[in-house]
Amino acid sequence: MKTLSEKQISLLLGWYADNKRTLPWREEVTPYRVWVSEIMLQQTRVEAARDYFSRWMARFPTLLDLARASEEEVLKAWEGLGYYSRARNLHKAAKLVVERFHGELPADKEALRTLPGIGAYTVGAILSIAFGIAEPAVDGNVLRVYSRLTAEAFDQSRDDVRREIADGLRPLMPAGKTSDFTQSLFELGALLCLPNALPRCDLCPLKDTCEAHRLSAETDYPVRTAKAEKRREKLTVFVLSWEGKFALRKRGDKGLLAGLWELPNVGGYLSGEDVRALYAGTVTPLPAASHVFTHIVWEMTGYKVALDHRPDDPTLVFVTPEELKEAYPLPSAFRAYKKHCSALR
Repeated sequence: MKTLSEKQISLLLGWYADNKRTLPWREEVTPYRVWVSEIMLQQTRVEAARDYFSRWMARFPTLLDLARASEEEVLKAWEGLGYYSRARNLHKAAKLVVERFHGELPADKEALRTLPGIGAYTVGAILSIAFGIAEPAVDGNVLRVYSRLTAEAFDQSRDDVRREIADGLRPLMPAGKTSDFTQSLFELGALLCLPNALPRCDLCPLKDTCEAHRLSAETDYPVRTAKAEKRREKLTVFVLSWEGKFALRKRGDKGLLAGLWELPNVGGYLSGEDVRALYAGTVTPLPAASHVFTHIVWEMTGYKVALDHRPDDPTLVFVTPEELKEAYPLPSAFRAYKKHCSALR
């Protein structure tokens, strides 16, 4: 596999110095802050992660603060970011760091890999950005930039391809500038060498050395694997109000949104008559909504029910809107119906 030239690296570092964004995790670089930011940025846009990161650091300013928190507190701080296993793994890993490494993330590749939720990419980000160690972090941005610069049509979904690129980049990482090198590749992919759109080659510092640009074939790289069509599931969601509170239910420990709170729901679409047969009270239809997961799309309809009496269902917990806001993490899948819980009668 081809590699980058010294000229390309020099141009890239110069461009990064002049064009890097001001981001909250760059203001104070510590292993903990780098780790949290990188986990948040997996499956999340930078703009969405900014405020979450700032709120997270206000609530859990140190790794020890995170380790001492309850899982419910951690999930509440993560509410709306999705992919909640990321938050759970952060919490579990923080506890292990306290137990095994005296509360400090280790500057060691193999030791970091023993922690839940930390794979090769995150190891590279932590080591290169926070510790100045030459360990590449190969994410989608890096794959895209690398594929276009070299005009190599590799399959970016393959782990062996990522390892080969990392092996090629490792000896190129300049001593004392590993952080800038790693982040310059991220930045180029995020700002100019864009996915799903025409890249902004006119602004790219590497356009004169880019093989894909020379061939006028930028959008041919990298190779994209066909995605399987998402499965669609129909749900009926209930906003059940009783004495100024509304009902929540905790999901099971396995599967989609495992262990999180949810609004009560059933599979399939129910009619108003069906709902009245389940719950005694005043039934009001709510607008349809949908939510897209990685492999599934929920297509939802909803009903608000002002209950005549509390249902005899031990799985239901009734909470106030204030309690929901402060203590109960509700996945963003229910956002369209959560707003109907703020003015219950």
